Amino acid sequence: MTRYVMVADLRRCIGCQTCTAACRHTNATLPGVQWRKVIDIELGDYPNVTRTFMPVGCQHCADPPCMDVCPSTATGKREDGIVTIDYDICIGCAYCAVACPYQARYKINHAEFAYGKDPIATEEKAFDGKRLGVAQKCTFCSDRIDDGKARGLVPGVDPDATPACVNSCITNALQFGDIEDPKSNVVKLLKDNNWFRMHEELGTKPGFFYLWSDE
Repeated sequence: MTRYVMVADLRRCIGCQTCTAACRHTNATLPGVQWRKVIDIELGDYPNVTRTFMPVGCQHCADPPCMDVCPSTATGKREDGIVTIDYDICIGCAYCAVACPYQARYKINHAEFAYGKDPIATEEKAFDGKRLGVAQKCTFCSDRIDDGKARGLVPGVDPDATPACVNSCITNALQFGDIEDPKSNVVKLLKDNNWFRMHEELGTKPGFFYLWSDE
């Protein structure tokens, strides 16, 4: 079995938002849509204040509540753990957006581009009209994974088979791999570091892990 997960090292993330920009460039998401974003968290009391930057997005849960409420079965889960949306059968009810505890889903009814009514070259190339009027979210760049694996590449190791946000991270704070492979990079990271998952108490079993320090 395979289950792809993402690991974010909160000790390394500097909040540069390069992952956000890479995601937007790769997937041509419209203004107001951020499949990958970085939360800026301020901790402590003045003058002893610190900042933590936390990449967030779809957590690709093993038990996704968004899938349970979908009346059209548009939301599904692949054998490799990636949670998907079938735009062809999504009815745009947005029940999934309400059910998602991670605020990771979006719905855009009309195409609006970064610089007005007309898309720039990169937006026009990657724009997908099927995403209008339906739910959308991070896909872990499943198209890159599938295309790369078809060419014998390893997701999380070879850039052409790895999510764009991971490839773009200038501090290597983001990592991707198969948590069911004991030799994978993500397994080693989780074994050697303290980690947590968002809202783990809800029983969703997120596929997004955060590394942190006791200090």
